[in-house]
Amino acid sequence: MTFFFVVFLFLFILGYLAQTTGLCLVRGVNDALDKRPQFLFSILLSGVLGWVSFLVADVLAIDVSFKIYAVQWAALFGGVLFGVGAALNVGCGVSTISKLSRGDTLMIATVSGWFIGWFLLTGMSDILPSRAASIPSNLHFTALVVISALVLVSIAFVRTVNARLWLSMLTIGLMASLTFLYEPRWTPSSFLSDISHSMWEKDATQWPSMERTLFLFALIGGMVVAALKTRSFKWKVKRLPRYGYHLIAGVLMGSGASIAGGGNDSQLMLSLPAFSPHGFVTVFSMLVGIALGLKLPTWFRR
Repeated sequence: MTFFFVVFLFLFILGYLAQTTGLCLVRGVNDALDKRPQFLFSILLSGVLGWVSFLVADVLAIDVSFKIYAVQWAALFGGVLFGVGAALNVGCGVSTISKLSRGDTLMIATVSGWFIGWFLLTGMSDILPSRAASIPSNLHFTALVVISALVLVSIAFVRTVNARLWLSMLTIGLMASLTFLYEPRWTPSSFLSDISHSMWEKDATQWPSMERTLFLFALIGGMVVAALKTRSFKWKVKRLPRYGYHLIAGVLMGSGASIAGGGNDSQLMLSLPAFSPHGFVTVFSMLVGIALGLKLPTWFRR
C-alpha cells in the first residue's frame, strides 16, 4: 500500500510538471523547425535519469524487465501516421490530456478518436516485432549515467541552456522510470490499448485495474492543479466542425499508435531510456510525421 501512494505521488508530480512545462512533442518539432531545438532535445533526453531506477530496483530487489524490440518497419508508417495526427491536433498524447485538463473540450473529440483508432486496429498491436537482445545491464547503466552527467554539466555551465526547462523534463523522466518499477503499463496510451483489447476480445480480465485507473486520475489531477494554480484553466467550447476535425486527428493518432505498438508517451518515457531499437525508429518516424503534419495546412492554403 505504501508503494501505491508513492507511485500515486510520482504521477501527480509528473502531471503537474507536464502541465507547467508545456510538454509537447509537436511544440518541440515546431521550435526545432524555427531553429530552436532545445525544447525538443529536452524531451528526447528526459529519460536519461533512468539509471536511478536501476539503483532503486537493486535496493528493493525488483526484477526490472525492459521490453526491447527489434526494428519493425511497419512502425515507420505507424509513427508517421501518429505524427501527422498529432500535428493536426496541435498536441501529442500527453499534451492532449494537458489541454483537456485546462478545459479545452476539443480534446474530448481527440481522445474519442484515439479510442476509435486503437479499437479499429486492435489486432495490429499484437503484431509486435521480435524481442531484441538487450545490452548488458552494466553498460546500459553506465551509458545513462554518462549522458546524465553531460546534460547536468551543460545545465550548470552553458548559459544558453534553460535550466528550469531541463530540470523539469529530467524530473518528469525520473518519475516515469520510478513508476515503471511498480506499474510498467501506467501510460495513457497503454490504458486505452488495454480497454480496446478488452472490448474487442470481450475479455474483462484485460480491462485496466482500479489501481491503474487511480494512477491515471493522479496524472490528470496533477495537470488540473497546475492549470488552476497558473490560472490557465478555462472552458473552451468551439463550433461543431472543429470537433469533427479533432476526432479525425485522434483517429490518426490512435491508429498510428496501434501500428507502432504505443503512443509517444510509451516510446519517449519507456522505450528510449531502455535503448530499444524499435523505440528509436518509432520516435524518429513520429518526428517526421509531425513535421509533415505541420506543413499540411500551408500546402492546403496554397
